[in-house]
Amino acid sequence: MEAYIYDHVRTPRGKGRPDGALHEVTSVEMVTQLLEAVRERSRLDTALLDDVIIGTAQPVGEQGGVLARAAVLNADYAQSVGGQQVHRFCASGLDAVNLIAAQVHAGVMEAGIGGGVESMSRTVMGYDSGAWTSDPAVAYHNYYAPQGIGADMIATLDGFSRGDVDAYAAESQRRAAQSWEEGRFAGAIVPVKDGIGEVLLDHDEHMRPGTTAESLGRLKPAFEGMGKGGFANIAKARYPEIEELNYVHHGGNSSGIVDGSGVVMVGSKAFGERAGLKPRARIRTYASMGSEPTIMLTAPADVTLKALKNAGMSVADIDLFELNEAFASVVLRYMRVLDIPHDKVNVCGGAIAMGHPLGATGAMITGTVLDELERTGKQTGLITLCAANGLGTATIIERV
Repeated sequence: MEAYIYDHVRTPRGKGRPDGALHEVTSVEMVTQLLEAVRERSRLDTALLDDVIIGTAQPVGEQGGVLARAAVLNADYAQSVGGQQVHRFCASGLDAVNLIAAQVHAGVMEAGIGGGVESMSRTVMGYDSGAWTSDPAVAYHNYYAPQGIGADMIATLDGFSRGDVDAYAAESQRRAAQSWEEGRFAGAIVPVKDGIGEVLLDHDEHMRPGTTAESLGRLKPAFEGMGKGGFANIAKARYPEIEELNYVHHGGNSSGIVDGSGVVMVGSKAFGERAGLKPRARIRTYASMGSEPTIMLTAPADVTLKALKNAGMSVADIDLFELNEAFASVVLRYMRVLDIPHDKVNVCGGAIAMGHPLGATGAMITGTVLDELERTGKQTGLITLCAANGLGTATIIERV
């Protein structure tokens, strides 16, 4: 059975700080407003849905408690619609979409909504650290080092200079600004409102469209202190070929800390006929896998090849690639390893410019790829993210 994408929406991304526009909005409220928007846009009888699966990278506190089910009820969906919460760090939102698609493919579900949410201003990154980082025995066994060290390890091993990563970051800002100016996100954005219906945010708040490689060059490296505090020695123990770490990453060429949510409605052909909806794309295949956990950020290339193998496709068969811009070196390595030109990767800008609301990003960029395929008349897109502790997920969609 085929699994089709019928709609997708996202919030704008708000700065993930107490003075950010979305700080007063809880994660469950962000998801609630998106579920309401999906229902209204599609005139949807929500009883036709089987489940809502929402990913979060910090499923604790107000982001815990099977947030998806709370949002389903808060949005006044039919009580028969289930709820599930999933956690694969930064890949959580894409995994949620894939889990809906897998059940539709298997014929055990007609339709559902998958997506993600993260309020990074309210639930601080690292709150859900677990044994990976906080149990000394586990951390020692896996040569744990923070993600920023992994990004600088990639730059060191692959020979990316400070100029290389800053130039990539400046281009991400330029593409994001152009995409907003041209209205490329207009069909997907749901402005977030407060309790009395006033709009709090209707645009991605993190962008700095005037950024240049020269202005980025004045910023100090962000992870040098961590490295000199001991993590560089861990990196060298795991990768003896590293003589000294090249510290090239900073806030301007790394993903922005933001609040936001995104959801994707997926269903069978029969669901679309009953709901009176036309499919926009089919989800062709998906894959997840692990990679070396110290460097942590190299899974996207391998999981891309795994997904392509699942689909019987090659890199040349994909028109647009969307790789979450966790750090600039991650994308530079991906393009080099797979020999993909930059004009096919992150063509609307990415998380360096617009921000990365951890659990939400996978669903957000799935929608970005679909909208861009429709805008340009292209056919196939591949979405992928690296995730903490050496994880990666990829999905291939095909416009119909």
